[in-house]
Amino acid sequence: MKSPLFAFLFVLLISTCSYSQEKINFQKKDTISYWKSKNTVGFDFNEIAFSNWNAGGVSAISGLMKGNFIRVYTLDKCKWYNELIVRYGVNKQDGFAIRKSDDAFQFNSTFGYRKDTLSNWYHSVKFNFNTQFTNGYKYPNTEYAISKPFAPAYTFFGVGAEYFNKDKKINVYISPITLKNTLVLDQRLADQGSFGVVKALYDEQGNVISRGKNSKTELGFLITNHYKKEIWKNINLENRLSLYSDYINNFGNIDVDWQLQLDLVVNQYVRANIGLHIIYDDDIKAKEEVDGVQTSVGPKMQLKQVLGVGLVYAF
Repeated sequence: MKSPLFAFLFVLLISTCSYSQEKINFQKKDTISYWKSKNTVGFDFNEIAFSNWNAGGVSAISGLMKGNFIRVYTLDKCKWYNELIVRYGVNKQDGFAIRKSDDAFQFNSTFGYRKDTLSNWYHSVKFNFNTQFTNGYKYPNTEYAISKPFAPAYTFFGVGAEYFNKDKKINVYISPITLKNTLVLDQRLADQGSFGVVKALYDEQGNVISRGKNSKTELGFLITNHYKKEIWKNINLENRLSLYSDYINNFGNIDVDWQLQLDLVVNQYVRANIGLHIIYDDDIKAKEEVDGVQTSVGPKMQLKQVLGVGLVYAF
């Protein structure tokens, strides 16, 4: 999708909404803001230390910085939701160098238009972007990175229908037409065919015939769900689910990205959290050490579990 066309469609939709609202509130245009914002930053800290501990153990310390920044534009029948999620964590154990424990940069944007102000259904356009800040490794091997910034990076752009219920705090998006683009801008990883791109071709002497592709484009079906609610007093549940299937390559083989988190509120600034993150993507091959050589094996379910206590500041 060419960026000028996307910009033209976006301006056209904004203009339609603005014209509809100006007929009603033209005198209040200078005093009313249609933007709402919410910013949350936090730091989780975990530490365990041993000294002459007969049962054994390894001292360790870890920290996680995280941020969530939301901007929502609401104008009559239109809604434009933008969210930026960032996380970066490190871990240090006795006898080992500092290792990365978490790394995420995610941007989500959805523009919707509904036929009237009573409907919870929107005709929507959605754009998602995911990548990471620094290199990732299959520890203890730190010679060759298995991932890097923009290697991979994922973009989703599609049109569909969105159900948004503010009272029940539930959001469901269904898109029968979604373009998924995978970027692998590190040539070594691209030559390996990492993350589903076409790998390099070599002759019998090992000379490169053609380099690996740096991108892969798919057309498929996307369903996302976001649900956040206080399920008990001072216990908040947040669920994010994304399901994607490519029409052309193995339709029915579903890529899954599921995040589930419980926030236990101690007070305004202190929270404990329990998180679970599951990813399955047929294009992502697991890395294993075989006779000292890092090799790619078949796709596997990726699982991350987090338990932390930290400080949170919302503004």
